[in-house]
Amino acid sequence: MDIREVLVVGAGTMGHGIAQVAAQSGWSVTMYDVDEKAVAAGLARVRGNLDKGVEKGKVAPADRDATLARLRTSTDLRAAAATADLVVEAAPERMELKRRIFGDVAAVAPAHAVLASNTSSLSVQEIAEASGRPARVVGMHFFNPVHLKPLLEVVRTDVTSQDALDTVLEVGRRMGKTCVVVKDSPGFATSRLGIALGLEAIRMVEEGVASPQDIDTAMELGYGHAMGPLRTTDLVGLDVRLGIAEYLDRTLPGGRFRPPELLRRMVAEGRLGQKSGRGFYDWAAKK
Repeated sequence: MDIREVLVVGAGTMGHGIAQVAAQSGWSVTMYDVDEKAVAAGLARVRGNLDKGVEKGKVAPADRDATLARLRTSTDLRAAAATADLVVEAAPERMELKRRIFGDVAAVAPAHAVLASNTSSLSVQEIAEASGRPARVVGMHFFNPVHLKPLLEVVRTDVTSQDALDTVLEVGRRMGKTCVVVKDSPGFATSRLGIALGLEAIRMVEEGVASPQDIDTAMELGYGHAMGPLRTTDLVGLDVRLGIAEYLDRTLPGGRFRPPELLRRMVAEGRLGQKSGRGFYDWAAKK
């Protein structure tokens, strides 16, 4: 299917990055959020990413300018969806919110449009049902920061059409991503494995086995991980990790994803990681 216009729903941590790589890949992109402050903040982050790329010699100034020229913003979801060939939802990980967005988008989007969710763990099938056109719905799970991470986890449900799947695989390849296709199941492949490692690392801190720094260093140098599980948790957000762990604990048997009490306590104290300035690391001191 030929994609000409892309709509990204959400201008936050993931949404602005998805909008950036889509615009860099040559598509006309609309980045939507609920108010002007949110879309302005997202656009500023895109500009910042591109400017840094220019400074490092990885992005040509002309390509930066062309990318920004292809990217516009909107606070009118229905108007933005009316002409979109591909819609990528990047809203917070709340099922009721995602279902509402998909219902609103599907009411006005063209019949041929592919609707995708960037969810990292929630049921794509359950999200898809709210659209009334589940065969056109796929999971497109990007990784943060989107413009630097090469992986795209594509999630297909039992009713996802081959055309919709092929479309997002081609979109991913054009974005320069390596795509993996997984079945719609709790946590998919990446979140399920990442959460399992992260929760065990948190339990090790809780039990006094080692410091966060030493646990991360062990995984980085011993197993070749680019970043240790606790620093990754800080970047993702402890509240986000807790939400995913609670969801997996409810939906998978055996209690193996039950969140450690240390994680619950840190979230309750507002120690959410990089975004709050403190998690397993002191991010305020790094600024």
